[in-house]
Amino acid sequence: MLAKEASSAFDDKDWVFEIKWDGYRAIAELNGGEVNLYSRNGNTFNASYPLLTQELKKLKLTATLDGEIVALNKNGDPDFQILQDFGNGQQYPMHYYVFDLLSYNNKNLCELPLLERKQLLKKIIKKNEVIKYSDHFPEKGISFFNATKRHKLEGIIAKKSDSEYFAGKRTNNWLKIKHHKTADAVIAGFTKPAGSRNFFGALVLGVWEGDTLKYVGHVGSGFNAASLKKMNTLLHPLIQKKSPFSETVKTNNPVTWVKPLLVCEVKYTAFTNKGQFRHPIFLRWRDDKKTKDATMENSETSAKKKVRQKKEKVKKVVNTEKNSVISFGKIKLNVTNLNKVFWPDEQITKGDVLNYYSNIAEYILPYLKGRPQSLKRNPNGINDKGFFHKDAAGDAPAWVDRIKLFSDSAKKDINYILCNNKATLAYLNNLGCIEINPWHSTIKALDKPDYLVLDIDPSDKNTFEEVIETANVMHELLEKAGAVNFCKTSGATGLHIYIPTEKKYNYEQIKDFAEIICVLANAQLPAFTSLERNLKKRGNKIYLDHLQNRRGQTIAAAYCLRPYEGATVSTPLEWKEVKQGLSPAQFTLNTLPLRLKKKGDLFSGILGKGIDIKKCLAKLGQ
Repeated sequence: MLAKEASSAFDDKDWVFEIKWDGYRAIAELNGGEVNLYSRNGNTFNASYPLLTQELKKLKLTATLDGEIVALNKNGDPDFQILQDFGNGQQYPMHYYVFDLLSYNNKNLCELPLLERKQLLKKIIKKNEVIKYSDHFPEKGISFFNATKRHKLEGIIAKKSDSEYFAGKRTNNWLKIKHHKTADAVIAGFTKPAGSRNFFGALVLGVWEGDTLKYVGHVGSGFNAASLKKMNTLLHPLIQKKSPFSETVKTNNPVTWVKPLLVCEVKYTAFTNKGQFRHPIFLRWRDDKKTKDATMENSETSAKKKVRQKKEKVKKVVNTEKNSVISFGKIKLNVTNLNKVFWPDEQITKGDVLNYYSNIAEYILPYLKGRPQSLKRNPNGINDKGFFHKDAAGDAPAWVDRIKLFSDSAKKDINYILCNNKATLAYLNNLGCIEINPWHSTIKALDKPDYLVLDIDPSDKNTFEEVIETANVMHELLEKAGAVNFCKTSGATGLHIYIPTEKKYNYEQIKDFAEIICVLANAQLPAFTSLERNLKKRGNKIYLDHLQNRRGQTIAAAYCLRPYEGATVSTPLEWKEVKQGLSPAQFTLNTLPLRLKKKGDLFSGILGKGIDIKKCLAKLGQ
C-alpha cells in the first residue's frame, strides 16, 4: 500500500502518525524457518541483507510483514547512502522497522482496521536488536512532524486509524508529509562537464505522462566525487543516439542521451510555470523504484492541474446521512449506506453516485428507456470485483418496469429491469450499479438494434495514442462508406464507435458489417491491432471487437460511471477531440456535468437515421 503526498501536517483524532523512514520499503514473508524479504519491485533482499533474514528467522512466525530497511550512520540517523553501499565493507547498524501486519498464521488481515493490525503486530514482534516495531502517535500530527524535523528525519506518514490495507494502491488514507519537496525523475541524458568537473555536468530529467516522457529540467547540484563516478558507471551502458523526449529539449551544454531506465530523487523548491524543477538538488539514485513510477501524476505539476480542473457544483438530491428517502412524485425510494466509500482514493461515496446520476438523468435516460438491463453491481465499491445480475426484476418494487425474456443459454425466463425513469435509475444505483449496461435494442424490436458498436479494446501494453490512431482509421473507413458514426470513451482504456442502424437490420447483419470494418482497419494497422479474441494468441495488441453486436450483449452506456480509479465516465466526444493528448481520465464524476452544460448531448445521433449497409459496402468497394 502506497501513500499520497500531502503538503502539510495536521491534527486529527481519527488519524495516527508514524516516522517516515529513509530506507528501502520491504515485505517480509515468514514461514517458520523460511524468510523471503523483497522490495516493492519484487526484487529479493535476502542475499543483500543476510543479517535481517537471520534475525527474521529467529521470530519463528508465519506472517507477512510490511516495513522499511534502514541503515544508521555514526550519529544514529537513517542514511540512505550507507544503505545503498551496504556490503562494500561498511559496518553500520541496520534495522528492519516493521509497521504493518498483512497476514498471521495464514489468515489475511488486510481488511482489518489499521490499529487492530498494529496491535497484533506489536504483540508478535518480540524483543530484537535488529527487527523493530515502528510505533505510531495518535492525533497530534503537527507536533510530531516538528519533532521529526528536530531529529533530522525525512518526515512523517499519516494513516487513517481504521484504514484497510490495499496492496499496490496509492490512497488518501495514507499520506506522506516531508520536510522538503522531493520528486522522482527519470534520467534521460547527461551534459558535458565544464571546468574541473569530472564525468558529467548535469543529469537531464523527465517524468512520464502516459507513454510520453516530459522534460522537467536538469540537475547538477548535490553530487560529490563518489556519486559522480557511480552515476557515470551506471549511465554509460545506456547511451543512445536518439533523445527519449518527443519534444525538443534545450540545454546549456551538449547532451549525451541515454535509455530512460534509471530513476533519481531530487529535492526542489517549486515548479516553474513551464513545469520544470526550480533549484533542484540531486539526492540519490533510486534503484528500488521502476522508471514508470516517475510520473506526472505523482508530481506537483499534476497536482496543480488537478486543482485547476473545474468542477461543477452539483445539486445534492440525497443528503450525506447513512440512509435517506428520495421522492419521485408518488414514488418513495429508500436508499441506504449513502456514506459508504466506493472510491477510496478519491473518497467518493455511494451518495455521490446517486447525486451524479440524478443530475445527468435527462442525458442518460434516452439511451436506457425500453432496453433490458444487464446489471453490473459493485455494492462494496471499485475494489470489489462485483457481479452481474440479469434476472433482477423479481426483487424490484412494483413500480419498476420489466420484461420477461427466454434465455437460450440459461434455458429459462429472465426477468429484466427496464430503466425508464429517474426513480428506476436511482434504484439501480442503490443496488450498487456504478455503471449502467443496456441492450442495443429496445422491447419494440428486440432483434433489431438501434446501432452497432465497434469496441477498440487495448491490452496493458498498448498506448492510448495507438487507440486514438485506430479510432481515426475506423472513422476514415466509415466516412468513406458514407456511414455516420459517433465516438465515446469507454470510461476505462478504450474507445467505442457507434453507427446508427435505426432498427433496419438484425444482429447478424450488423455484426457482419462491423466485422468488415474491423478487418479493413486491421489491414491498415497490423502492427498493433488484431481480430483474435483469444488473449494469449492476440498478445500485446488492440482487440478490434465486432462481437459486441449480438443479441443480449451490453456495453457501458454513454454518460455512465465506470468502477475505475478516478471515477471516470464513458463520455461522447466530438471527432476533433479524438487526437493526441486525449485522455479518458479527463472525464469524471466531477467534470462531466460542466461539460454537458457547455456541449450538450453529443450522442443523440446514434438514435437517429440509420445507415444503408448495402450502399456503404458499395462505397467501400470502390
